[in-house]
Amino acid sequence: MFRDITLGQYYPVDSCIHRLDPRVKLFGTLIFLISLFLTDNFIGYIPALIFLISVIALSKVPFKYMVKGMRAILFLLLLSVVCNLFLTRGDVVFSWWKLKITKQGIELAGFMAIRLSFLVIGSSIMTLTTTPNQLTDGLEKGLGFLKIFGVPVHEVAMMMSIALRFIPILVEETDKIMKAQMARGADFESGNIVKKAKSLIPLLVPLFVSAFRRANDLAMAMEARGYRGGKGRTKLKPLKYKGRDAVAYIVIFAYLSVIIALKVIF
Repeated sequence: MFRDITLGQYYPVDSCIHRLDPRVKLFGTLIFLISLFLTDNFIGYIPALIFLISVIALSKVPFKYMVKGMRAILFLLLLSVVCNLFLTRGDVVFSWWKLKITKQGIELAGFMAIRLSFLVIGSSIMTLTTTPNQLTDGLEKGLGFLKIFGVPVHEVAMMMSIALRFIPILVEETDKIMKAQMARGADFESGNIVKKAKSLIPLLVPLFVSAFRRANDLAMAMEARGYRGGKGRTKLKPLKYKGRDAVAYIVIFAYLSVIIALKVIF
């Protein structure tokens, strides 16, 4: 299950999406996520689906690899759908005992399922097509205007990049610890919720110890290499916009315009 998490992983392949400036991909991801919450009907999700499929095709990342990340949030997705189905009031479509499914509940459950799925896949595309170094440079350059207000942009971008980079590492570490505990007789699946929660203690304790050890090693490595923050630092590969980035911005704004127009019409 833990190996199914694709957020934070990078898929190396040569594609037009990979070659885009990281600022374009960050902005496009932000616009896509905002558009999901602007849409309040199924018609609005049609351009979102077309946009998502087009980006996946251009990225050359296997679709099965992206969908694999949905398994990690399957429980959250099912919980959201079930809660909306049975807890939303409205016109009753099906009734059994004290459970009632309403027309409004079905629509809301569908909205939540589509929105959550698109949100996870859309966010995964950014990390799958952007290296941690590119992500750090893109965040620092894109949020550079915040330096006027005294915000340590470089440090914030570095922390976010490290956090994303450590997701697959911690996932792999969790998988190793779980397999080792299961080989020693640990049971993570049987029993009620309380028993399952208690069974996670032998997993969480070594995981936290490993995470703190890795963080300490990283801090020592950065200090040994003379890292003192972003002040006075230069870039080996400074970010520069190219023609394809301008085209990407036009496509993003066109997509947002379609979403807003559909929201106004419907």
